Amino acid sequence: MDNITISVKQLNTYVKSLIEGDARLSDISVTGEISNFKNHYSSGHWYFTLKDNEAQIRCVMFAGFASRVGFEVSDGLKVALKGRVSLYERDGQYQFYAEKMEKSGVGDLSVAFELLKEKLKNEGLFDTAHKKPLVRFPKKIAVLTSDTGAAIRDILNILSKRYPLCEVLICPVAVQGESAAGSMIKMLDTVYHRDDIDTIIIGRGGGSLEDLWAFNDENLARKIFTSPIPVISAVGHETDFTICDFVADVRASTPSHAAELAVPDMHNLISALEVYDRKLINSLTSKYRLTKTRFELLFSKSRLSDPGAFFNEASLAIDGITEKIIDTTSRKMLDAGNALANQISRLDTLSPLKVISRGFAAVTDGDSRIVKAAQLVKDKDIDLTFADGGAKCRVLSTYIKQ
Repeated sequence: MDNITISVKQLNTYVKSLIEGDARLSDISVTGEISNFKNHYSSGHWYFTLKDNEAQIRCVMFAGFASRVGFEVSDGLKVALKGRVSLYERDGQYQFYAEKMEKSGVGDLSVAFELLKEKLKNEGLFDTAHKKPLVRFPKKIAVLTSDTGAAIRDILNILSKRYPLCEVLICPVAVQGESAAGSMIKMLDTVYHRDDIDTIIIGRGGGSLEDLWAFNDENLARKIFTSPIPVISAVGHETDFTICDFVADVRASTPSHAAELAVPDMHNLISALEVYDRKLINSLTSKYRLTKTRFELLFSKSRLSDPGAFFNEASLAIDGITEKIIDTTSRKMLDAGNALANQISRLDTLSPLKVISRGFAAVTDGDSRIVKAAQLVKDKDIDLTFADGGAKCRVLSTYIKQ
């Protein structure tokens, strides 16, 4: 039989008719785990992959059927779908057209994610006490991501616009697949041994749960936790969360957001400096005017306009003060001299020598003074002291007045 040449379109149409002609594929139920879920908000259609441990199939759920699903759908959710199998002619891709969806459990990857998350949380790897603050004005940032993806372009673009003073060290790593976690761990070791890195950004653009799975690696999480340098995790889109996000010092919703967090905005800094500059000029101008006014006021006084007259006035004032000091000192010295003379006169009046000079004598027995007859002892020697001399006497007898 001769070969018939047909177009690709005709081939796909024929295969589609074969699939749709099979009654067993027109109404079928299938279970699996959702991945790569996308909600086309403009149309309301859902596009996703349904997979198990050994295979996967592309799925579509049009808006009319999607609106009847009564729960939130996301990657990792296990579901049971009911619908039909057909072929999308334009792509030559056979896919499942879901008409009904029921929840049947959580996917294996989601379970593994939650278990690791709980484990590391209990060990304290997520505690805010361990979070290092970002450097406000970094000099060099290390970016660990694919050197061919959109993430590195977004990061470099924003860093150059916001803060061109900062250098960027691009550290190419695998961000997807079995070798990705090991690649990132090895590169982190290299960066940790440098002394010129202020901040590390690690991440990639969006993808399915499987695409981002390397950032849920336990060894990678522990390596990030031991970082001596602040780490910003920037994995996927805003709704994507990985273990890397929780253990890093700062989580960015996207790679672009990570660049914004890592450096200040140069334009804001310039605006702030201009404000400070105006405040400084106003302050200095105000102080200058105040000081000038004070000097003008001082120089307007006669003592500054005519220094000679000022010094003459000062000299007269000093002379007056000197005379007051001399008068006060002389008066105090005279008063003190008179007081001393009075004290000397009183002491002279009370002096025993004055009494003796009037005809009396002082009687002593060695070192003891005798003032009463009762102190005398018969036949004992005593001393008599007069104004002009003295005598040693012996007591012959004593008597006491009654």
